[in-house]
Amino acid sequence: MENGHTAAFAVYPPKRKLSQNNGSDKPSQDSPKRPIFDAIVYSNDIGAINGFKPASNDVGCLPHHGAVVPVQNSVSSAAIGSSESTLGRHLARRLVQIGVTDVFSVPGDFNLTLLDHLIAEPGLNLIGCCNELNAGYAADGYARCRGVGACVVTFTVGGLSILNAIAGAYSENLPLICIVGGPNSNDYGTNRVLHHTIGLPDWCQELRCFQTVTCFQAVVNNLEDAHELIDTAISTALKESKPVYLSISCNLAGIPHPTFSREPVPFFLSPRLSNQMGLEAAVEATSEFLNKAVKPIMVGGPKLRVAKACDAFVELADACGYPIAVMPSAKGLVPEHHPHFIGTYWGAVSTPFCAEIVESADAYIFAGPIFNDYSSVGYSLLLKKEKAIIVEPHRVVIADGPTFGCILMKDFLQALAKRLKCNTTAFDNYHRILVPEGLPLRCEPKEALRANILFKHIQEMLSSDTAVIAETGDSWFNCQKLKLPQGCGYEFQMQYGSIGWSVGATLGYAQAAPNKRVIACIGDGSFQMTAQDVSTMLRCGQRSIIFLINNGGYTIEVEIHDGPYNVIKNWNCTGLMNAICNGDGKCWTTKVRCEEELVEAIKLATGDKKDCLCFIEVILHKDDTSKELLQWGSRVSAANSRPPNPQ
Repeated sequence: MENGHTAAFAVYPPKRKLSQNNGSDKPSQDSPKRPIFDAIVYSNDIGAINGFKPASNDVGCLPHHGAVVPVQNSVSSAAIGSSESTLGRHLARRLVQIGVTDVFSVPGDFNLTLLDHLIAEPGLNLIGCCNELNAGYAADGYARCRGVGACVVTFTVGGLSILNAIAGAYSENLPLICIVGGPNSNDYGTNRVLHHTIGLPDWCQELRCFQTVTCFQAVVNNLEDAHELIDTAISTALKESKPVYLSISCNLAGIPHPTFSREPVPFFLSPRLSNQMGLEAAVEATSEFLNKAVKPIMVGGPKLRVAKACDAFVELADACGYPIAVMPSAKGLVPEHHPHFIGTYWGAVSTPFCAEIVESADAYIFAGPIFNDYSSVGYSLLLKKEKAIIVEPHRVVIADGPTFGCILMKDFLQALAKRLKCNTTAFDNYHRILVPEGLPLRCEPKEALRANILFKHIQEMLSSDTAVIAETGDSWFNCQKLKLPQGCGYEFQMQYGSIGWSVGATLGYAQAAPNKRVIACIGDGSFQMTAQDVSTMLRCGQRSIIFLINNGGYTIEVEIHDGPYNVIKNWNCTGLMNAICNGDGKCWTTKVRCEEELVEAIKLATGDKKDCLCFIEVILHKDDTSKELLQWGSRVSAANSRPPNPQ
């Protein structure tokens, strides 16, 4: 396909079932009926392939929101020595090939031999985490930057612990390879009771749980089809952009087998294609609809990432002249330095003057939206279906009219850019009503620090060399107001909204992007859930800046529905960090209560302590919240408390 040097062959699923249920021969209902991926053998004289470096972002390509590229490595026809021709080394080499250079793990007796073989791979770095949940969160953060992540845990006790993180990655369309060390292959079908289970001879509890939060599951308990199952699992994760579950029997990782005796053949994921007739019809209908509008606008949604259509969205914006906004969960996917960017559309808690422009438009094109109770502020958006063009990753819905399927978002946006007339009416209206920001925020000397002052100073820290991780809570709303410079990363987990996600995600993202200084904004309630893996950040020599916002409880829950359960035992968080550091590793901590102390702390963190992990505990009043959270919380509360409809 590329440069004319290809020899393609299809790899089909094994004749045996993909998910083996304790030796049962019953086929899996989820077995695919068609090829999972096409493998492309490249000749060795293609420099771009032989020069592939896994540390780059060229894998399945979420980081820069570009097109899918081949998963590749240099190919050697020489046979591998028997000590390396094992399942464990094959899996390790496959992970390196797809761009995973760091695997997050927690050891357990069922995965120890596998971990030995992963460590033996020169291109792979095994990072031990404090618990499985954080390992999953770290793989999530890693995948957001690199395009794919991987984690390894042990059977059931590890698998069920990591399940919550895998569910979050599924909700965010992140390809994760979740590897579980499973029981000895000889034990399948014996009706034995194993440790790490609930005491029944049925060992499928873990598998059944993962079936709902992964797009593919494979239980490898023999060597004959292990090669095929591993490759199918990995390729499916990349192709579907979802997590997969891969269980490997504990006694198989180190056994040589002929299927692993050669360097793995690089594989190429066949790109999805749009139906050309459908694409042309959709573009024709959409352009006719939008070109008749007086003041159309564009809004980017979170599925721009999985559709790899961020650049195409900007291309369309450049061509049509419409104002562009983002849904809150899409922040960071659309460049905020674009001349027509007007902010975040989030209903009643939108960026000032953004909602007015969006909701008064006579036509809007939403690219990759997710309309849930959170993003719709308790279902209170003032949008009308008859005015909307909804562009999903694989289909287009035009107002009350037709739906066009089998159309890739990227292809559609690029084709539409060539058909729309330039119309700046809505953007001109935005500038007419825009009132510039008022007086600069200030504190009196030694006055208690306020959240808005804190985020004013965080804003000044941002550059192309930084990335922001926003924890679930008031940081959602305060970080939404940050203006991201070109190249500044931004991640948060809005759809799943798991409190505590950010600690592991900061670990994973920082490991994936060592050239960026990660700035994490974490509430004290969230921090208490996952604090342990700051120690892993120290072991990895990371230099993130963590702003620990200590206001004495679960503030976001308070604004939805208050009660004594939202108050937590207050920690001396800087003292805890000093205890975790224990004199080993570069860690600098401080506690700030006023603006003067904050300014000094930031100066040190970005200056003399720039090579340290910096932990700044910010003491705020328990009722110091953004006005957006107050509005949002009351509307979400109203949606949650709707009485039952009469039966």
